[in-house]
Amino acid sequence: MEMEMEMESQTLGHIHPLVFNEEKSNETKKAKCSRCGEVVSDPSFSCGECEFSLHKKCAEAPSKIDHPYHHHHPLLLLPESPYVGSCYCDFCYKKCDLFVYHCSFGLDFHIKCALFTLNIAEQKLQELNHIATKDPSVFLEDANKELENAKCFGCWLPLGESRYFSVACGFNLHIKCAELPHEINHPFHEEHPLVLQFNIKRFSCEICGETRHRGFLYCCSACTFALHIKCAEQPTKINHLSHRRHPLVLQLNSGNLLCRTCQETQHEKFVYCCSTCNFSLHTECAFLPPIVKDKNHQHPFTLFQGQPSFVCNACENESKIRDCSFCDVEVNMDYGSYYCLRCNFIAHVKCATKYRDRYYIIEAKDIAGNDDDDLGVNPITCVVEQNEGGEMTRIKHFSHAHDLILSDNDMENDITCDGCMLLILDSFYCWSLQCNFFLHKACAKSPRKKHLWFHGCQELHILIVGYLFKCSICEYDCGGFFYKCNQFNVHICLQCSVIDYRTKHPGHQHPILYNRNQHGRCNGCGETWRGQFSCKHCDFNLDFDCSRLPLTTRHKRHEHPLALTYHEGNDYPKYHYCDLCEKERDPNLWFYHCAICEFSAHPNCVLAIYLFIKPGSMYKGKDHPHPLTFIWKPYRYIVRGKCSEPCEVLVLECAEPTCNYVVHWKRVRPPSFGFTSLLELYKAQADAITHDC
Repeated sequence: MEMEMEMESQTLGHIHPLVFNEEKSNETKKAKCSRCGEVVSDPSFSCGECEFSLHKKCAEAPSKIDHPYHHHHPLLLLPESPYVGSCYCDFCYKKCDLFVYHCSFGLDFHIKCALFTLNIAEQKLQELNHIATKDPSVFLEDANKELENAKCFGCWLPLGESRYFSVACGFNLHIKCAELPHEINHPFHEEHPLVLQFNIKRFSCEICGETRHRGFLYCCSACTFALHIKCAEQPTKINHLSHRRHPLVLQLNSGNLLCRTCQETQHEKFVYCCSTCNFSLHTECAFLPPIVKDKNHQHPFTLFQGQPSFVCNACENESKIRDCSFCDVEVNMDYGSYYCLRCNFIAHVKCATKYRDRYYIIEAKDIAGNDDDDLGVNPITCVVEQNEGGEMTRIKHFSHAHDLILSDNDMENDITCDGCMLLILDSFYCWSLQCNFFLHKACAKSPRKKHLWFHGCQELHILIVGYLFKCSICEYDCGGFFYKCNQFNVHICLQCSVIDYRTKHPGHQHPILYNRNQHGRCNGCGETWRGQFSCKHCDFNLDFDCSRLPLTTRHKRHEHPLALTYHEGNDYPKYHYCDLCEKERDPNLWFYHCAICEFSAHPNCVLAIYLFIKPGSMYKGKDHPHPLTFIWKPYRYIVRGKCSEPCEVLVLECAEPTCNYVVHWKRVRPPSFGFTSLLELYKAQADAITHDC
């Protein structure tokens, strides 16, 4: 009773008496601590007259801490930031909005971070029993993207490599970093022991040479000698696969040797070296992860010390591409490289690991048996028949109700692929002409889940069918297959999705690689852009839009197919005009051409904005009670609908026989059109065929 009265009489710097709460009451469920700013949990103090609450630990926080990780100066508890601007915690690196522990030497901590690290330093781990821990297997099962990028506050390496304190409690800290010895002896500084300290801004690591203002350091303050945690743990002598003759010894860098892995001159203070052979490795290159997963590539990369052999899956011949897939510079196969076991993909070590937030380390056991079929990416659900050569002649495809049969294009009329919405000029899959569903052989194999390198999202993009959508890349309205990113609600048409960052285009003799920093004039359209495909052998650039132009297409005002043409064959000025817009055409830029009729036109004039919507597709809009069918009308056809303007080729007609409603698509297209359900006419016909059977 006396204890309760004592608790109730305390004010703890508040104008009203505070009541001590052993357990959290309904009134304090949403209350926030006035010192740390977090939601109050039990036990706590609360004010009955206003919304003032305090965690018990925050209320009892000492006004001064002599912290073992910063033993030269005390940490003083201040009610607000000591700076004019923002204040950030030197442990978790998050903003300090309320009370802060401060040292005039330039260190600041949240109350909870100062007390947490104090318990760690004094080995009072029993005080941390309320904080949950996780092991890496749980981390991998959760597949939590926040955890994937989270780093330990002690060593600032990824959390997923070992057991760690739960992120839910606000402490991203490896258990091994919490159990580090407070003092060590190191052979590179035998004069004094090295003491574990908060990272002080004036210290740089003596081994790697980097200055990092976060995490812990082992240091000797008297000699200004410091080592990162990871560097302090490195062995002084190693046996390495890339140099089997002699051990490599960690020693001072002479400054004139190349690292035999990344092929760069040493910038670190210490390197692993064999003086007999003049062989050296950066300390970081000596311990490269054997398998990494780049967030923009669907397969893992494996580290190889030597010459990997690539065999083409199609022709079974060894491929000769040895250019780095990131920088397009040749990879010296005598040194280490990262390569993909399933693709013709190789990269310099320094390119694959240049940006730490672009890749993550994985274990070999985590990729075993990870096949495309197991991931549910195969769009062909069943191969019904094959010919003697193993070619699939009858398949079941996830997008269609009927079996699809391989056919040759011997039809008189044009047919359009329901996947990419482009003309079909060779063999294709279909059920019957009445079904009106056709797929290119390549489009039929489009995976149901796919990484798209040009979209920064780490998620797999999902293949979607049966919708009308606006492509987020080319910005055309489309009715074919598309890949959707659920995280950012992005829709990417099949034609855009197949472009790889290294490609071979018929319009140029050399391979071209996408370079985000390339700034120049596009050889296709003549416009100047930043971020293009470029050739390392000659002055050739190609922007993303020109790289995806269909090689062959149709236009309603011309009877023959039009081929994408890269060089003007006729120098006579009379022919240097677009036959659609009748304006002058630059003969050095790409254009569409019909050799039969000497018909030529700008690509933008040929590719009408609604070219990628298939006639016969049905749309249910808000402006008309019946389903509407997309119809191509003859040029200059007068629409007897809402506007009575000349038709712009694509219109919507009412599917009801007794209704004469006709309208331009542009009139009913929603202003913020993204995607909408598309009722395909072929589906209704397919149902009828199935019923008749």
